[in-house]
Amino acid sequence: MMEKEARTCPKCGRTYTAPPALSRLDNKTLICPLCGTAESIGFLPKETQEEILAAAEAAEKDHM
Repeated sequence: MMEKEARTCPKCGRTYTAPPALSRLDNKTLICPLCGTAESIGFLPKETQEEILAAAEAAEKDHM
């Protein structure tokens, strides 16, 4: 089994091993999946954003 590469998100500073997301702000910076999710749901109501981010964070922890 291949070891996952640990990266540091330039946006939030978290260390992550999941595949990175491409920032929607500049279309070139690799960011952590949670920041990628946050950027992609920015147009949704705040409560919905919080629910989605909490679910994404829980899924990421289960995946580790």
